[in-house]
Amino acid sequence: MSVKKPKTQITKSIKISILYDNRAFRKDMSKDWGFSCLIQGLSKTILFDTGASGKILLGNMEKLGLSPRQVDAVLISHEHKDHTHGLEALLDENSNIEVWLPDFFSQAYKDSICAKGAELVSVNKVQNICEGAYTTGNIAGWIKEQSLVLHTPNGLVLITGCAHPRLVKVIDHVLALFDSQIYLVMGGFHLAGFEKEEIQTIIMRCRQAGVQRVGPAHCSGEQAHTLFRNAYGSDYLNIGVGQEIIIPSKES
Repeated sequence: MSVKKPKTQITKSIKISILYDNRAFRKDMSKDWGFSCLIQGLSKTILFDTGASGKILLGNMEKLGLSPRQVDAVLISHEHKDHTHGLEALLDENSNIEVWLPDFFSQAYKDSICAKGAELVSVNKVQNICEGAYTTGNIAGWIKEQSLVLHTPNGLVLITGCAHPRLVKVIDHVLALFDSQIYLVMGGFHLAGFEKEEIQTIIMRCRQAGVQRVGPAHCSGEQAHTLFRNAYGSDYLNIGVGQEIIIPSKES
């Protein structure tokens, strides 16, 4: 199955704010093992993953001038605490949120979301979150996971939590679903501890798939950062908490 392009393209620029990561872009931000980013500019403001600590998540949001009450929807990629544990504190501040959760999550975690008064959206296959934003659905692998896809005028922006099913498989899955090229892949690539030659093969596959820009984060590993930076040059994003990435409209 493929996803048709939206009838009306996104005209606004999109801002992606990195709220949680183990590397810091700004010295005043708190870094920690985990990942979270906020996407603004669509009809819904979307939080992708929530990090490991609600205190750190909310503190970093405050430093960026962001409020939990701005969040309309949360996507959780997979059931690991470095991606899920910030959600409770967020819902304590704003329970009027859709939580898009893979259907394989534990019943206890699902019940905890409903107990806070949030709306639980169960995810299995590709679904439209709002105009220009999609969940990939659950991608099978070593650990099942969903990713977020933004359909921008520049191409697709693919955001991964840890890419546990393997980065190339996630990319191939997205290209099979969407009739568009990938402008940017960012998030956890889960390449820490991989051999140099294996990472170089993955980079080659990204190039062959037409990925224009890359932003490894969280669990990607320092060697992967170096190799992606060397391969992509100015199209490599040095991701860290506190960073704000602008995906321009074509008119920008």
